[in-house]
Amino acid sequence: MSRGRVAVSTGGGDAPGLNAALRAVTVAAVRRGWEVIGIRRGYAGLLEPGDAGLLPLDRETTRGIAHLGGTILGTNNRGDPFRWAVERDGVRAAEDASGRLVSRFRELGLQALVTLGGDGSMQIAARLLERGLPRAIGLPKTIDGDLRGTERTFGFDTAVATAVDALDRLHSTAEAHDRVMVVEVMGRYAGWIALAAGLAGGADAVLLPERPFELERVAAKVREREAAGRRFSIVVVAEGAREREGALAVRAGADAFAEHPRLGGIGERVAAGLAERTAKETRALCLGHLLRGGSPVASDRLLALELGAEAARVLDETDSSGVVVVRDGRPRLVPFAECTGGFRPVPEDHPWMLAARGMGISLG
Repeated sequence: MSRGRVAVSTGGGDAPGLNAALRAVTVAAVRRGWEVIGIRRGYAGLLEPGDAGLLPLDRETTRGIAHLGGTILGTNNRGDPFRWAVERDGVRAAEDASGRLVSRFRELGLQALVTLGGDGSMQIAARLLERGLPRAIGLPKTIDGDLRGTERTFGFDTAVATAVDALDRLHSTAEAHDRVMVVEVMGRYAGWIALAAGLAGGADAVLLPERPFELERVAAKVREREAAGRRFSIVVVAEGAREREGALAVRAGADAFAEHPRLGGIGERVAAGLAERTAKETRALCLGHLLRGGSPVASDRLLALELGAEAARVLDETDSSGVVVVRDGRPRLVPFAECTGGFRPVPEDHPWMLAARGMGISLG
């Protein structure tokens, strides 16, 4: 006999490890006697008519997915039920669909929600609890590594590994042509990906959102290498980085229902500025969504599996809601409030920052 029904959703941007977490939540919950229902495309599957947006999950439907990127449920970074997009007389508008979502949740006999996401997903889950959702358990997913309240998020290690692989490849072509290569990476308003990838990938300069940079200092690093006979340079820049007294680089095209503005373009700005200051041939490359794709590395799979199994344990053995985070290297449940309302920036005294400074990497 079933212990009850639990829904699982994946929201926001996709990240390597989502399928592993889905597999772990499902298998561990089913073993404990729970019925698991997947919600397609974030919360859209609950707000669409009929049951086409729902996917029953069990050992078979989640077999062989732990090594796959993406998410078998699909995701949606414009899926805030409190600002749900609707068409009215041909005009796109927003409505609060949270009440309808909670009602549908209860009609389906669902007793809890396990949501795999970042800051936005955790904020939505917390607000849905206030609107009458019975229970919610969050799992920390983001390639940016910037979620408050947790030491680790699955997706980050794979994104860094992908960026480092790109940097390794760029070294040879940069050296062959005596070029400066500027590589822009994701990360939103935190520089975790840029710092980790730049340090591991042998970058000569790393520019972070946490500390506005002076382009002349980066140019000085390029000239210093040139004088030492190193006629190429690699610069890694986080998409949320900006010059001192400068503005964020934002791409056009984001609509009013996007969770965040579309950052991007700082790599091109930096490349143009360095070319002007150094007279070096300079190229810019934006890795963009490449960092979200591909199979998760082993550490992301292990973290996703560990947190997913822990979510099932919390679901079965407690009546609590919250986020299963990593503290002191171990999973624990904390209130949603500890993971929302901001982000986790790179601190000045982080060991990676100290290593970068010690090795003479320019931070602008």
